[in-house]
Amino acid sequence: MSANPSYSRLAGQLARTKVLVVGDLMLDCYYWGDVRRISPEAPVPVVKVNVNQKTFRLGGAGNVAANLSGLGCTAAVIGLIGQDAASIQLKDLLAGANIQDHCLVDASRPTTTKTRIMASKQQVVRVDEEDGSGIGAQSADRLRTAVEAVLPSVDALILSDYGKGMFDSIDFVQAIIQSCRKMSIPVFIDPKGRDWSRYAGATCVTPNTAELELAVGSEVKGESGFIPAASDIRRRLGLDWLLVTRGPKGMALFSEDASPVMIAARAREVFDVSGAGDTVIATLAACVAGGMRFPEAAGVANTAAGIVVGKLGTWAVRWSELADALLDEAEKKPASTLWKVADVQEASARLSRWRQAEQRIVFTNGCFDLLHPGHVSLLHQARQLGDRLIVGLNTDASIRRLKGEQRPILSGQDRAAILSALEDVDMVVFFDEDTPLNLIGQLKPDILVKGADYRAADVVGKSIVESYGGQVRLVDILQGHSTTAIANKLSGKGTQR
Repeated sequence: MSANPSYSRLAGQLARTKVLVVGDLMLDCYYWGDVRRISPEAPVPVVKVNVNQKTFRLGGAGNVAANLSGLGCTAAVIGLIGQDAASIQLKDLLAGANIQDHCLVDASRPTTTKTRIMASKQQVVRVDEEDGSGIGAQSADRLRTAVEAVLPSVDALILSDYGKGMFDSIDFVQAIIQSCRKMSIPVFIDPKGRDWSRYAGATCVTPNTAELELAVGSEVKGESGFIPAASDIRRRLGLDWLLVTRGPKGMALFSEDASPVMIAARAREVFDVSGAGDTVIATLAACVAGGMRFPEAAGVANTAAGIVVGKLGTWAVRWSELADALLDEAEKKPASTLWKVADVQEASARLSRWRQAEQRIVFTNGCFDLLHPGHVSLLHQARQLGDRLIVGLNTDASIRRLKGEQRPILSGQDRAAILSALEDVDMVVFFDEDTPLNLIGQLKPDILVKGADYRAADVVGKSIVESYGGQVRLVDILQGHSTTAIANKLSGKGTQR
């Protein structure tokens, strides 16, 4: 994927991606009720629970898999469950979330269950049922065999370590990492505990600040302490990447580069941070597996985390809400990104949002090869006619057909980047045909703009736009400016001897 991914293209990539989650599975149980008095037996609140308000959700590695499924990926999960009623409930939830279930039963251990008593949107108490001791050699062998069987079909692997004993064995964790490295499968790890040596050689580890400090062995104070500590542990463990989530400070992504990539937190009302780490690692792994570069994938993961912390309890992100959030961010700071470049499907989604806000849509088109003052003037005049300006941009192949094999001078990616940097331009959409007729018919702009060197009757798309009440407007052009003249001058054809 290029550095300027479009939302619909990303959605398509995620839909073709399969990610395996190996880790500590949990069943999250919620009792919802109200507190109206204090118990006469002890100074504790009495929660009157509505028997119809008991809910179950996937927790731990199950929540990571649920996030992957919610993003449109194919998600598979491997972990240990008990032979009890909680395991049946957990397996039903996995099936309901369309997650491939490769769980193994260990009758000697209970299914890890966290029961939360909720009153007036507040957690009163949590009851944990678990066995946090290390797994035996036999269980480790069974798990490793199950992982080896699924690995050939996946694009990425996530180890979701919740400190319940599954990853206590360094040999077990290293065997999985080395198998993935041999198959060029990226490994993402959500860490726990002080000793991270078992994670050595992973593609990326995603701690929060407290987890990083635990592994470092001391409190990390200020940027002057944080950056060297994170950089050092990444180097010592041979990690390709280290992504540290920092709460209101956002995220910091470390690699071999001297300076980390700092990602600002999104300003959102926070209700509950539980499960946010699951969302981060799931989104990061899915995007990277889909072909996105790490810095861009981390940015998307940051946005996804901002969504789930605004909900009470453990929730998995959904692609529809993530796409909306990404669009909101892109519209707030379009000049600093290339998210302005969209395909037709994505353009239609953005237009729908703009029209709901009663914004007037303007469209113009061209090759825009070697942008010059004439282009800038036309685009500025077009933008003044409405609230949003869409530029239909000929592809390289389209330009070659129209202007010959020596054109375009600049590639489509370069032309789109230059147009995207202009404040007047809100969106750039490529079209591969010789004319933008089909694109105009799909986008249905309110105003179609061309230069005054055209006759209105000759403007391609005029009949379509006018058929639904739109207008065709001709704007002034600056004389003496053309890409052909510039190209001839550069090649020497326009010089006088």
